[in-house]
Amino acid sequence: MTGKTWAYEDFAEGASLDLGSKDVSAAEIIEFAAEFDAQPMHLDEEAGKASILGGLSASGWHTCAMFMRMLCDAFLLDSTSQGSPGIEHVKWKKPVLAGDRLTGTLTIISKRQSKSRPQLGLITMRSELVNQRGESVFELENTGMFLARDAARDLS
Repeated sequence: MTGKTWAYEDFAEGASLDLGSKDVSAAEIIEFAAEFDAQPMHLDEEAGKASILGGLSASGWHTCAMFMRMLCDAFLLDSTSQGSPGIEHVKWKKPVLAGDRLTGTLTIISKRQSKSRPQLGLITMRSELVNQRGESVFELENTGMFLARDAARDLS
C-alpha cells in the first residue's frame, strides 16, 4: 500500500472530485445487456424507441458498472481503499442512451475514524453522473473504508 496517493487523511468534507467522462456506445450497451440484463430496450434500438426510454438504453446496472470504472480510474485504484460496507442509495434518474457522454463528480459528505479499528476511516460520498445536456442521470451515496496513511505504510 505504500505510495498510494489517497489515504483517509486526504479526504476533506465538502471537497469534490472530478471522475472524468465516458462515452457510451450502442455496442457496449448490447454486450452488457446480453450478459446481465437481457430486456428488449437494452438489446435493440427499435425496442428501446418503442419503450418509455426513447432509444437503446443502458441497464441501470450497466450505469452502476460504468460509474464504478470511472471511480476506479479517477482515484480508487490509487488509494488505500478497503472496500465499502454498502450503498445507502442509488437512483437512475434518466435513461442513459447510446451516444451519451457521461461526466461524473463525487462530493465528500462526511468522514470519521472507526471506533473499533482506528487505523480505518469511513468516508461518506455522494456521486452523480450527468449527460452531455447537463441532465442528472445517476445518483449514488455510499460509504468507503480507507486506511490511514501510517496504517497503509505498516502493511507494506
